Amino acid sequence: MNVKRILGPFLAVILALGIGAAVYISAGRKADERAAKQAADAVVDIKGMIGSEKESFFLDPKVLDVLLTKYGLRVKVEKVGSREIASRDFKGYDFGFPAGSPAAIALQKKSKARQTYATFFTPIAIASWKQLIPVLENEGIVKQNGDAFYIVDMKRLLGMIEKGTRWRDLKDNTAYSTGKSILISSTDVRKSNSAAMYLALASYVANDNNVVEDADQANKVLPLVTPLFMRQGLQESSSAGPFEDYTTMGIGKAPLVMIYESQFLEYQSKRAQPNPDMVLLYSQPTIYTKHILVPFTENGHKLGNALATDPELQRLAAQYGYRTSSTELFAGFLKDKKLAAPTVLVDVIDPPSFEILERMIQSIEQKFQ
Repeated sequence: MNVKRILGPFLAVILALGIGAAVYISAGRKADERAAKQAADAVVDIKGMIGSEKESFFLDPKVLDVLLTKYGLRVKVEKVGSREIASRDFKGYDFGFPAGSPAAIALQKKSKARQTYATFFTPIAIASWKQLIPVLENEGIVKQNGDAFYIVDMKRLLGMIEKGTRWRDLKDNTAYSTGKSILISSTDVRKSNSAAMYLALASYVANDNNVVEDADQANKVLPLVTPLFMRQGLQESSSAGPFEDYTTMGIGKAPLVMIYESQFLEYQSKRAQPNPDMVLLYSQPTIYTKHILVPFTENGHKLGNALATDPELQRLAAQYGYRTSSTELFAGFLKDKKLAAPTVLVDVIDPPSFEILERMIQSIEQKFQ
């Protein structure tokens, strides 16, 4: 039997199959490489300036994954004071994402953005300490309602600050009898939105519970609200600063701190157990801070639309203590993290117009010079 004659055709078939498989695999690899290249080409790097309170949101791998896989956006952010963003050079940036409508309006005017994107919001509130509650309750300033504490006499509290009242002057104060003046620590009103919202709230109270509408009303309230900032000394440009003092240095450095509710809730939610000594005081009235993205490029528009409309990104925002159009998302976050906060705030005011608020800020700025 001729073995070569028998094996020849068989080997030829094997060789043909091998060549075919190699061609197939090679073609498959090339297709995969083309698909990978197309996917890489579809991803764009974008950069923006944000208020520091949103940094952890933009560092969340889940947020980054949604933006990358669903929208092809690889986002990098730089922390800047919200009011300060409008004073920066926009070259090399795709968006600005300050806290607060006034800061967003200033940014939109300067950048000439045709559209902005309201994404989520949070009220300003005062971070304080459990041991101070009885003292403030004795003064008729704070009252508990359900699981939340409210500043029911904001006018009296601001009046104490204006007059330079000291903690030891409060009646029956054995919990915190220090010679320190009563102050609400805030950021720099010239650079930060949280301080601007403090000014908006204080001016409303000083104006007999009315939004300041014109120059005459602004001139009337300025002598009352200016000391709230002048008495503080060094003030930081970012809301992360005062809140970090609150969480790390305690009551001695920061008995009352003007913050965003979301900062407090995010901090407590990230702990194994919420700190029971920390309490949040909701002023009556209060004021919301809207987080509005201002795009400078088409990719900035793409990001803004995603943050404002994508259900998963809205859910993730709620996990950082932000409120969205869905109260269920916020309520679910509170329940999951075993945190207490009012799901609905009814006594909410608007800030003054952009022009009036800027007028008051500029007047206070002159006092610093």
